[in-house]
Amino acid sequence: MTAPYDVESVRAQFPALALGVAHFDGPGGSQTPSVVARAVADTLTAGLANRGSITEAERRAEAVTVGARQALADLVGAEPGGVVFGRSTTQLTFDLARTLAKDWGPGDEVIVTRLDHDANIRPWVIAAEAVGATVRWLDFDPETAELGDVETVLSTRTRLVAVTGASNLFGTRPDVAGIAAAAHEVGALVYVDAVHLAAHAPVDLATLGADFLACSPYKFFGPHLGAVAASPRLLETLHPDKLLPSTDAVPERFELGTLPYEMLAGVSAAVDFIAGLASDASDRRTRVLESMVAVERHEDALLERLVTGLASIEGVTLHGRPARRTPTVLFSVAGRTGREVHERLAAEGINAPAGSFYALEASRWAGLGDEGAVRVGLAPYTSAGDIERLLLAVSQKLTPV
Repeated sequence: MTAPYDVESVRAQFPALALGVAHFDGPGGSQTPSVVARAVADTLTAGLANRGSITEAERRAEAVTVGARQALADLVGAEPGGVVFGRSTTQLTFDLARTLAKDWGPGDEVIVTRLDHDANIRPWVIAAEAVGATVRWLDFDPETAELGDVETVLSTRTRLVAVTGASNLFGTRPDVAGIAAAAHEVGALVYVDAVHLAAHAPVDLATLGADFLACSPYKFFGPHLGAVAASPRLLETLHPDKLLPSTDAVPERFELGTLPYEMLAGVSAAVDFIAGLASDASDRRTRVLESMVAVERHEDALLERLVTGLASIEGVTLHGRPARRTPTVLFSVAGRTGREVHERLAAEGINAPAGSFYALEASRWAGLGDEGAVRVGLAPYTSAGDIERLLLAVSQKLTPV
């Protein structure tokens, strides 16, 4: 059952917000609730060892790992046996690209989009070029930031399509399910970067049609690490480079070295926190889905005010107008560099950074060059007061020069 969404109650769980800063930098990493920090600290100090079943410390490490796989699976609608953890999503994507490319060669094709973060572009480009495969690019409309038709670049030689679940620069949410269906028609795999999506909307591996789904817990209140979810059956067919004595079991065969158990405890705590935002259902997956629906409603209402308010300020230009988006807005101010806007807002206690945010292809394609623009990203803890504070600062402190 969905409970009312109480943003002030949510905000009270984040110690960083007590400092009085309005955080619009969530797309680069969210703030952390106390419960997650406690889970990390408690795990670090409780006594740990390598995973096993003999000592209490071994059993604790095992329980933390198993629990984190289940928690991440509940977040994205996957099987816990298909959840792989790594240092970062970038690292995991590079690892999987190298592994998949073992079966590619000249004549094979890989599709990447100009809308994506470079972490879902460069690993595939490098892997394809290393084995002589062809890279095909799917463009987007520079004005709207809407992705083009994947059918224009698909062929019977397509081996993989890498696509974002939501643009970290413009917020655009492409029709991933439609893209995946078309890709599967020609026998291609689909790798979805859901790093920006998972923080703002309910996510389901099967509904998206993703063969692989990547996300980063630090974007949804957790610690700094990465995760990829896939079917365990699919992972069984892949053979990454690994140390000889390390296990060949799935998903462990993809996790190189000892896992950061304290971080995994933080992942579980973050998912539990999300599940309790606006639901009291009996099972965690349902609580996650209901809470994320409530988060989406909350953020969409604030986004409407933000977009309308920014558009009404003289000298402000909004970049991209996707029909379906996360609460992410890119803008520039006439006569001001992005860095200058960033600095002036920071002086007012408002964190809204500027740049291309590793979506380099997207920034260039949209005519913003390598410098990009100012990005405002909302989060579940963003309040109406934060929005008004930002709009007032932009209108009063950043009038055109």
